[in-house]
Amino acid sequence: MSDLRRFRIGVLGSGKGSNFEAIAQACATGIVPAEVALVLSDCPDAGILARAKERGIPARYIPPGPFKTKLDDAAERAYVEALQAAAVDLVALAGFMRVLKSTLLNAFAGRIVNIHPSLLPSFPGLAAWKQALDYGVKVTGCTVHFVDAGVDSGPIIGQQIVPVLDDDTPESLHARIHAAEHELYPRCLAAIARGQVRVQGRRVTFQRAA
Repeated sequence: MSDLRRFRIGVLGSGKGSNFEAIAQACATGIVPAEVALVLSDCPDAGILARAKERGIPARYIPPGPFKTKLDDAAERAYVEALQAAAVDLVALAGFMRVLKSTLLNAFAGRIVNIHPSLLPSFPGLAAWKQALDYGVKVTGCTVHFVDAGVDSGPIIGQQIVPVLDDDTPESLHARIHAAEHELYPRCLAAIARGQVRVQGRRVTFQRAA
């Protein structure tokens, strides 16, 4: 990749877009040496689309098809085509509520990342903060990981700890995990954009900056 060309991130999201906002702000201030090139959503009225447009970032709704938890084949091809047309180097999932299938995984092999609201491999899947609270753990947190064909099972890039307080509710714990996500995700994306991240099997290591 030429030094004259900025690292380009495509963001997929289904909701309000708070993690997208953290990523975009970190790019704008230079904390992440990259730019958000495109935002895609499976929800036509998702807040993430409005936030992207406010920043002047191209943003599109692509209908997901009839399934509730995954994209249909035509939709997944449309997502791949949009991301390739935007020449993205990395795909960042930011609250994207669809399981990715082989079309997207193969098109961007090793170049899709996600953030999950627990310390994986503990509490994968939905409402991880509630799972942690119900289980009675004393610490939880968030995890940035590469995406593979499993559910929240790809190699772990970074984690941040959030203590579980005695008076926590699912809502209060979730809010503190969200705050941690907004710190961790840009930090991990910055390392990837700088070429510092190396993957060997399941182990992810970081090279020092030159």
